Amino acid sequence: MARPKFPFELSTEQRAELQRLIQAPNTPQKLVRRARIGLLAAEGNVGMWRQRILDLGLAGLQESPRPGRPKTLPVDRVQTVLNEVVRPPKGRGRWSCRTMARHSGLSPSAVQRIWAANDLKPHRTRTFKLSNDPEFETKFWDVIGLYLDPPTRAIVLCCDEKSQCQALERTQPGLPLGQGHVATRTHDYYRHGTVTLFAALNYLNGKILAERAPRHRHQEWLKFLKTIESSTPAGVDLHLILDNYATHKHPKVMRWLAAHPRFHLHFTPTSASWLNLVERFFRDLSQDVILPGSFGSTNELVDAIWGYLAERNLKPQRYQWRADGTVILEKIRRAREALARSQPIVKD
Repeated sequence: MARPKFPFELSTEQRAELQRLIQAPNTPQKLVRRARIGLLAAEGNVGMWRQRILDLGLAGLQESPRPGRPKTLPVDRVQTVLNEVVRPPKGRGRWSCRTMARHSGLSPSAVQRIWAANDLKPHRTRTFKLSNDPEFETKFWDVIGLYLDPPTRAIVLCCDEKSQCQALERTQPGLPLGQGHVATRTHDYYRHGTVTLFAALNYLNGKILAERAPRHRHQEWLKFLKTIESSTPAGVDLHLILDNYATHKHPKVMRWLAAHPRFHLHFTPTSASWLNLVERFFRDLSQDVILPGSFGSTNELVDAIWGYLAERNLKPQRYQWRADGTVILEKIRRAREALARSQPIVKD
């Protein structure tokens, strides 16, 4: 026989104190759970759900059928929401739930439910660029081959320059990260110039060879090549993975390389710099040092970058290529087909 229910009421002060305990960030979770049970018990919910489970088992946790006729939406309005989501209104880049609701005559919540049920997300976009390089696959497998099967008695270096590293000084100090609030920084800043960072990532051990430069012309690139020449063991072949920036192919650079045959250049396909793993390092550098920092001069920025590099090279992190090349090429093929389908057909 079920236990008899005793009256259980909370005073206004007790209810407020339980709410405070639930919302406080430093309340232990076990106390939060008990406070919630107390509030639910005062509303009669605990006993109700206990009895539902006793009567119906776990099925009792589901919502009971509600009386009345189920709500339906006009079919033509639902079709408007689904069909016109890909055709933004004039002067706008996309529909929002509210603008589509006004257009279709439905409520914003109904529009949101229809889009969610059909996996439509007009508020989200992704950036992409398909390479049109006629030698894409040849260059692709050339670079992938260096990652998957590096040549013996050779060093594989992923090289590039990170130009326009800005020394930005925030106008006010930000607040540090703390319990219950995120770190802050001002939206405005003072500009103190830029620097260019040339970097070569050793694919086999993860170490970074870097050099600062005021610009990124062929003169600075040639100077960096000479730094690589003097910083690596003699008699060892050097395989450099590069993008197609004109500086890398300047006639003076090519003449110097011809006189130093241990250098072998491997160019990524155009618009495919994602194949160069040094870009992964540049992302980490930006997220860890450049973007969150505040620098009163370019020298302060360079000092911060150099400190980051010195610490990183003590315990280098290797970026290892693990993706299946055939899978990548298949994705690119599907993307090209989808892009071709989306282009309007031009009739003569």
